[in-house]
Amino acid sequence: MKRILFIFTVILTLLMVAGCTADTTSKAQTENSSEYILKEGGYKLITAIQAKKIMDEQTNYIILDVRTDTEYNEGHIENSVLLPDYTIEDKAEEVMPDKDAMILVYCRSGRRSANAAEKLADMGYNNVYDFGGIIDWPYGTVKY
Repeated sequence: MKRILFIFTVILTLLMVAGCTADTTSKAQTENSSEYILKEGGYKLITAIQAKKIMDEQTNYIILDVRTDTEYNEGHIENSVLLPDYTIEDKAEEVMPDKDAMILVYCRSGRRSANAAEKLADMGYNNVYDFGGIIDWPYGTVKY
């Protein structure tokens, strides 16, 4: 009986260690790759790290801040365009006429950016990436 209990304990321990290791590797691969999660609304969810990589390696994209004027003035990602989430449906086509443009969307925490990304996709924008909130942005911001 002791031998069976010992073997069971060893197997259980190995399974737990293997499970923890797999989760860490999977997360690291996702953050460092070009993978994304396709959301039901038709937009793509990426990490801040992936968004920064796009900003560093590409030139044709729009960084869209969907917070309020006050929040934007307190600090925003450099070269971002302000279009508050509650104005998306009325002003998006004026601000971003090219529906094929790559649009990187963010807000404060990720809730408004997800809503805005879904609205944009519903309006026919087909290259929309939501990278969540500025509170998770590990890079610099600017004020003015």
